[in-house]
Amino acid sequence: MTTATYQVNGMTCGHCVNSVSTEISAIAGVRDVQVDLASGQVTVASEAPLDPAAVRAAVDEAGYDLVNA
Repeated sequence: MTTATYQVNGMTCGHCVNSVSTEISAIAGVRDVQVDLASGQVTVASEAPLDPAAVRAAVDEAGYDLVNA
């Protein structure tokens, strides 16, 4: 199991958290997603390290900006 933390900008409410969590959860191998609305940090537990492009695409699909990948 691998854990990575990402910084996401633009989230302002619970709906934002759900959107980001849902999109990242759809990436193959993701086991858990924890989103901290106050800090914008998203912690992802997965079977193996994730492709940063896949994480960026998921966050983009949710309508937000990934600061680091």
